[in-house]
Amino acid sequence: MAESWASSPAVRRVMQSNKSRDTKPEKALRSAVHALGLRYRVSAKPLAGLRRTADMVFPTAKVAVFLDGCFWHGCPQHHTVASANAKFWADKVEGNRTRDRDTDERLAQAGWVSVRVWEHEDPVEAADRVREIVRARQG
Repeated sequence: MAESWASSPAVRRVMQSNKSRDTKPEKALRSAVHALGLRYRVSAKPLAGLRRTADMVFPTAKVAVFLDGCFWHGCPQHHTVASANAKFWADKVEGNRTRDRDTDERLAQAGWVSVRVWEHEDPVEAADRVREIVRARQG
């Protein structure tokens, strides 16, 4: 069996239990956006052929919303440095940030707007920001 990236079996179990969608911050943001009367697709790929999934997609307006976790995406305000396997996690987070920038660039080239929301942001304020961008793009 290949060696685990986790520093211990307990850490591995905790990390494997992290949800990739329908997290509390995602549900709060979706609820706030829905309350504003906007409808969207959940956990969808904005561009065919691109293996990137947005948390919310507004196909008509060409807006993709990504709710980024502070640890996983290197929030400048809340990111903490891992004490175990520090190099692995630093490389992982930097890879995520590089992929995020690449995703935003590819979407922009295809005429889309990416909206990045940090998990710590107030969902109502973030929903207002999403609404303004979607409405502006709908004409």
